[in-house]
Amino acid sequence: MEVLHKLPKFKNKKLLNATDEAEDCAIYEIDDCRVMVFSVDFFTPIVDDPLTFGEIAVANSLSDIYAMGAKPVIALNIVAYPVRKYRIDELNQILKGGAKKAKEAKCLIAGGHTIDDPEPKYGLAVIGFCNKNELLRKKNAKEGDRIVLTKKIGTGILTTALKNSYLKESDIKEAIDSMKSLNDKTSSIASKSKLKCATDITGYGIAGHLLEICESSSLSAVVDFNSIPFFKNVKEVALNGFIPGGTKSNLSFVKDKLKVKGKFNEMELLLFCDAQTSGGLLLSVPEEKMDDLRRDFEKESLFYKEIGYFKKGKGEIILNKSVL
Repeated sequence: MEVLHKLPKFKNKKLLNATDEAEDCAIYEIDDCRVMVFSVDFFTPIVDDPLTFGEIAVANSLSDIYAMGAKPVIALNIVAYPVRKYRIDELNQILKGGAKKAKEAKCLIAGGHTIDDPEPKYGLAVIGFCNKNELLRKKNAKEGDRIVLTKKIGTGILTTALKNSYLKESDIKEAIDSMKSLNDKTSSIASKSKLKCATDITGYGIAGHLLEICESSSLSAVVDFNSIPFFKNVKEVALNGFIPGGTKSNLSFVKDKLKVKGKFNEMELLLFCDAQTSGGLLLSVPEEKMDDLRRDFEKESLFYKEIGYFKKGKGEIILNKSVL
């Protein structure tokens, strides 16, 4: 974001990424071998069930840590809640759901902060740790690396339809289960495979987060639209007009760096830019490591899909059909 470049800069030899750098976490060097990564994320409810919302919010907050190749260790709750408007037991359910997901991740929640706010919001500030040589950074993609996505796309469109009562939670169970699922095993496989570059797919969608890698690594990405995995009925729902504002903003943000090859309509471009919540990891995988990665993902019954590759370029995305 342009505004970040205007903020005061904090510099320290222990801070390994600039405050305006497009990384998923702040990276602080502990010693020659270890780093601490630190991130924060919170948002408004995207589902009606408060317990489920708590689980999704925490899975989403932990995702930045996993995207760096780190393990989340300790976190603080961040809560905004209209205590005079809603029953306090709903807040308890949100926090219960968050605690459940944090325990699954073996991450401590050691308190937090709550404010009275007209609109509910929940998330975590999270600290994780990582060996420096296992750190995954957006600037480390290489020419020829394959682009691998580890969750399906379309949560922004589906949850917008849910908010507008076009769909019920039972209609999007697959997407809800996906948003609740941690990226822990995916991150572990990336570390085992000695990958060097990854990010997680959240608010900026595939397009925005992939562009961050391209710009950070001074490469371009070739993406096969037909290879992108979408949740069931996403295209139908989008055609009925349930496009979140964030998705439209994403398309506007990337349009100058998005080169379309072949025939695409606006709906397909919006699908490519759909703003995600608690999405999967986007991995940059050297071609010689793809077979081992496939084996490890299939052994753990984890979803993955190759959607493109990186090439020499000027920090842009070439969107095509049937290039893989």
